[in-house]
Amino acid sequence: MPRMKLQSFTILAALVPYALGFPHLANFPEYRSLAGLSPEQVRAVARTFNSIPGAQPLPPPINDTSAKLVYDVAHPFVPDRPGDIRGPCPGLNTLASHGYLPHNGVATPAQIITAVQEGFNMAYDVATFLTYAAFVVDGNQLTNLMSIGANTTADFELTPGLNIHGNFEGDASTTREDFYFGNNWSFNETLFDQLVDAANLVGDGYITVESAILQKAQRINNSIATNPTFWFESPRFLTAYAETTFPLAFFVNNQTANMTLNLAVDDARSFFDYHKYPDGFWRRQSPYTPSDFYTLYNEAFEAIHVYPGYNDGVNNYVVDPNDPATLCYAYQKQANLTGELYPNPTPELEAAIKANLVTFYETLGEPTCEQMFPFGQVTIDS
Repeated sequence: MPRMKLQSFTILAALVPYALGFPHLANFPEYRSLAGLSPEQVRAVARTFNSIPGAQPLPPPINDTSAKLVYDVAHPFVPDRPGDIRGPCPGLNTLASHGYLPHNGVATPAQIITAVQEGFNMAYDVATFLTYAAFVVDGNQLTNLMSIGANTTADFELTPGLNIHGNFEGDASTTREDFYFGNNWSFNETLFDQLVDAANLVGDGYITVESAILQKAQRINNSIATNPTFWFESPRFLTAYAETTFPLAFFVNNQTANMTLNLAVDDARSFFDYHKYPDGFWRRQSPYTPSDFYTLYNEAFEAIHVYPGYNDGVNNYVVDPNDPATLCYAYQKQANLTGELYPNPTPELEAAIKANLVTFYETLGEPTCEQMFPFGQVTIDS
């Protein structure tokens, strides 16, 4: 297609929402979740998308899971460019800055799954479950794309992605502020200073498991004391405790299988603040498995001992006795939330969501966990 005709087609496509009576949906990003849109609005914005592949199968696991240099010639650091998206997860931000993910911060689930394996040696089953736990609630299930954070449009309207509060992202983050205070995706120097203070207090100047747990306890207690909308239920409850030691698991050069090495503060800042591997960085020596996840989660929980719950006003924490804090429950909650987000999907969107929810259940790997069907039982063609 000649360039002039292609440009004309692109302009006309962008005007479709105007013509159909939805001017506020013009220039709708292909990676933005379709939650909250009516069937008519979904059809209008879908006409502007370059492609609509729908649900896609899982990628295969990587073959080589040994330690290896990941800050290499093929993956140089490239600073953020105008329009690039970064978000609440410093690991995903770093993978985008080094080209393991698309540099603009927009990726498919398959790209994220492969990137966290290649760049950090996260085990395949952990990578698939975490990715789909986020994608089914935060991604665009027609285009099969998701933003790893937030970006702004020309009129400064935030376009949500992984930073959407309450779906997967949550409060009491290590270096990101609670949603209630305005910005839950950008690096916060004050919170990083707290991480450093804890390292100096109990880690001899290094970030250790003990210092990371100390800072997480401070974050949780501060949120309870200051954030009237503090939310700490599954799945955030599980990920908050597990992410406490993620920096030790993934940000330490050539980390051992049993995490015997501590994290230098300068290396931590490289990831949290600059989205950059430290020079000569090697990924961990063996995959981070579900067993590692549970072990470190339990260590953090036993030390901090705050149960799932939420604030009903400042400093009024209410424990939720109905939250068992299991991965099965987290799966069921995310699956049912997906049903709530899409009460009246178009047939094409419903088919994609159903397929993605089946994939999400398969990533759980717990056949005794009851599978959820918020859109009705899926029929398999014979």
